[in-house]
Parts: sequence; structure tokens; C-alpha cells
Amino acid sequence: MILSWSLIGIGLLALYFGAEWLVRGATSLALKLGMSPLIAGLTVVAFGTSSPELVVSLTASLGGQGDIALGNVVGSNIFNIAFILAVTALIVPLKVQFQLLKFDTPFMVVATLLFLWAFSDRTVSQGEAAGFVILIILYLALNIWLAKRQASREVKEEFAQEMIDVEAKPQLSIAMIILLIGGGLLTLACGSQAFVSGAVNIARTLQVPEAIIGLTIVAAGTSLPELASSVVAALRKQADVAVGNIIGSNIFNLFAILGISGLATPLHGPGISQLDLIYMTAVAVLMIPMLWSGLIIRRWEGGVLLLSYFVYLGYIWPK
Repeated sequence: MILSWSLIGIGLLALYFGAEWLVRGATSLALKLGMSPLIAGLTVVAFGTSSPELVVSLTASLGGQGDIALGNVVGSNIFNIAFILAVTALIVPLKVQFQLLKFDTPFMVVATLLFLWAFSDRTVSQGEAAGFVILIILYLALNIWLAKRQASREVKEEFAQEMIDVEAKPQLSIAMIILLIGGGLLTLACGSQAFVSGAVNIARTLQVPEAIIGLTIVAAGTSLPELASSVVAALRKQADVAVGNIIGSNIFNLFAILGISGLATPLHGPGISQLDLIYMTAVAVLMIPMLWSGLIIRRWEGGVLLLSYFVYLGYIWPK
């Protein structure tokens, strides 16, 4: 057990630093190639912050642990809204003015419903995964078009500030950028292997279903970058970035991560229960009235979400 928890700890550290290096290098490259901060934030940073989920789900699927791969995505989507968004709203009520959320939030709900339809047989086939990949490409293209057309000066300034924070160094050499991207990818790969191995060992030792480990420990661990970035953004009064980060991450989890992992090998998740799927869908649908009711997520709404998450954990964890 000590070795297993050590593997999880080492894996988490490697996933964190790997994602940091990858995002910093990729962002610097994007800005050096002339990409605007807004577009870089919607694409490069969005993919980079989801890289821990991607490598963990891909590693688990290739290792035959479909319950962990799928549990990671379902659990991360639940954790992002019911824990990260809730905690962020408890710290600072989130007043959202980013008009693109009117597109992204319904799209997240549609993505969730499409996943439920594809996963009705408890399997994501390679054909369905290919469809997910096509949909994430279409989503990115449409999001970029809408951003260029609708984004206000204030929103562009928010993303510009986020790019400054992520890049850390305004002028990185090409050699340093390549080193950061390559080192980040390698560190992510090694970290995911250690993290998944530790999680599987714990599941077997405690005789806890792999799906539960994926929905809880793995999902929370791979969502830590979203937690950190959303809390920091909220404290800086950048609520649009904080909420947009969560919504974008959920869409990427369903379409990009399941799409890429499912293309590698069909994903089987018999351990994912109907309750898990219903709760994931419920918190996603709840985002629409919460955001559109005065465009603010209040502290009491965050408290209700957080309470519901702990009730859910208490129910699914083996007694």
C-alpha cells in the first residue's frame, strides 16, 4: 500500500510538472508563431491543461483498464463542476460576462448527452471515438470563429493576462521551447504510468472496483490543474477564465480524451453505474440556469453543489 500511494504521489507530481512544461512550451511556440492570446487560450492551453486526463485515460485503456479510463473522464467532469466550480464560487462569487459561455455551456450539455447515447451499451467503439474526434475539431473551429467575432476588449485582455502568466518568460528560444514540449510529454507519459499502476494496485488491495478508483482518486488527481487555475483566476477577478476553463475541460474530456483513447482501443466500462452517468448529466444541465440567472454563480449555489458531491461520494464508496 505504501508503494502504491507513493506511485500515485510521484505520478501526480510528474503529471503536474509535465503539463506545466508542455503548456509553457506550446504557448510560447503559439505566440511566437503569431497566434493571438485569445486563440492560444482557447486551443493550446485548453489541450495542455487536459493532458493529464488524456495520458492517464490512454494509458489505462491500452492496459485493459477501461473502467479507470472511462471513470477518469466521468469522474473528472463531475469533479470539475461539483467540486472545483463549487469551491471557487465559495471563495469568490463568479460573475460571468463572457458571452461565449452562452454557446459553450449548451454545447457541454449536448456533448454529455451524446456520450450517454454512445455509452448506452457500456462501450465506446472506435467508430464512436472517431465521431468524437470530428466533433472536437468542429467545436474548436466554431469556437475560434465565434471568439474572433464576438470577444470584447475586456475578454481579450483577460486571455492576454492568462498567457503572460502561463508563459512565464516572454522570450524563450526555439531550443528551450522544444525542450519544454519534449520534456513535458515524456514526463506526462512516465507520470501517467506510475499513477495508473498505483491506482490499480490500491483497487486490488482494498478490493474496490476499478471504476470507483477511476471516478474518485484518479479523477480528482488529474483535475488538480483545473482546480489550481480556476481558483487563481477567480481570486484575480477573472471569472470568465475560471468558469470557461471548467466548461472547456469537460468538453475536451468527453470528445478529445475519449475520442483519442477510443481510437487506440475500444473502451469498455461495465463498472460505470447509471447513478454516475445521471449525476454527471445533472450537474452539467444545472450549469445552464446557474450561469444564465443573472450571469453569476453565488456562494450558496456553490455550497449546494459541494454538498451534493460529498453525498454522491458517500453513496458510491464501498461500505
